[in-house]
Amino acid sequence: MQYDFDEMIDRENTNSVSVDGWRARIFKRHQHEHFPFDDIGYIRMWVADMDFATPEVVLDAIRDRLNKRILGYTQVYEQKYYDVLQSWFQRRYGVTIDTSKMVFSPGVVPALKQLVPLIMKDDESILISTPSYTPFKVAGDYNQRRVLYSALVNHNGYYEMDFADLEAKIADPQNHISLFILCNPHNPTGRVWSEEELTRLAQICVKYDIWIIADEIHCDLLRSGLQHHSMANIMPDYQKLILCTAPSKTFNLAGNLVSHIFIRDSSVLARWKNRYADMHSPLSVAAAQAAYEKGEDWLEALKRYLDDNLAFMAEFVQTKLPLAKFTKPEATYLAWVDLTAYQQRLGEAEGWAFFFAKNAGVVLEDGPMFVDNGQGFVRLNIACPRSVLGKALERMAEALID
Repeated sequence: MQYDFDEMIDRENTNSVSVDGWRARIFKRHQHEHFPFDDIGYIRMWVADMDFATPEVVLDAIRDRLNKRILGYTQVYEQKYYDVLQSWFQRRYGVTIDTSKMVFSPGVVPALKQLVPLIMKDDESILISTPSYTPFKVAGDYNQRRVLYSALVNHNGYYEMDFADLEAKIADPQNHISLFILCNPHNPTGRVWSEEELTRLAQICVKYDIWIIADEIHCDLLRSGLQHHSMANIMPDYQKLILCTAPSKTFNLAGNLVSHIFIRDSSVLARWKNRYADMHSPLSVAAAQAAYEKGEDWLEALKRYLDDNLAFMAEFVQTKLPLAKFTKPEATYLAWVDLTAYQQRLGEAEGWAFFFAKNAGVVLEDGPMFVDNGQGFVRLNIACPRSVLGKALERMAEALID
């Protein structure tokens, strides 16, 4: 089947965070700043949802559910939902998921905030790798837990964990680290962690008996030919592993508010169930089930389009922004670009996000928005029609070399 990822879809007047929320979310202190572009003229490449239509098989499932005409209180009772999930993870990743250990959350981010006080004492700390998806730190801040950083090592665009630093920080009794939050694959760098890397990380966590929460929300969005290794397989019996997955990034269902959280420890699982009710939108249940049951063909076509978008971007950067450093990410639809060599162009702008919003009409996120170890970088969401990507890159190049 053919899918039109070049289609331009108008997201105006939909209460979209991407379209309508960028001023408040990125420029809180500059909401009344005069930007030289009309709102409709901005190219938004920041928040991680896509400008592609949600798969038609998912939209059809929502329409079918609407035709039932009653949208009452809903939980998941039918075994087919769980069978579809189990089939997806077994077929694609060789992961056998235990749905009796699964709970629902409106998102991985809310789940992180809820899990931290369930598994940590007040005086214990969280360790994350940086640069980091910001909500990992927020989960600690929200619950008044200290968050410590271990900087990833950048080898000319290829990031690796510093295992010596990780273990030293975890082993230090003064740090009181009881939780490591892993992004697998990694956001924002796009690394697909190897089986060897994850095994080494697992050995450290087991050695010091600490919790590990593995956010694997980007696992379906790998470049062609690469393989995702789930921590569920790396640590098959470790009770202090919590796995977080969702169809949101894969099928452009971020507003669907369904995530699947796998909690092995029976006491933590019981406390979660006592605190949080698994009530859902009936449309969200229908959409998630249809995505995993019928959306695989669409996903494979999407991955090919994203591969081509990233190849297009790599060639553009090489020819028109030769001082920039860009390595195609192994996963995600997020490009992590080093603009350190153009730093003098910033002038009085407080960062690259502000610079490009003012001078190029492109909304993106810059390195300091990813906690630490990201100075000089920008993150661009390339899950958009290629014509939009090309226009955004042209504008950015003009702003940098003018």
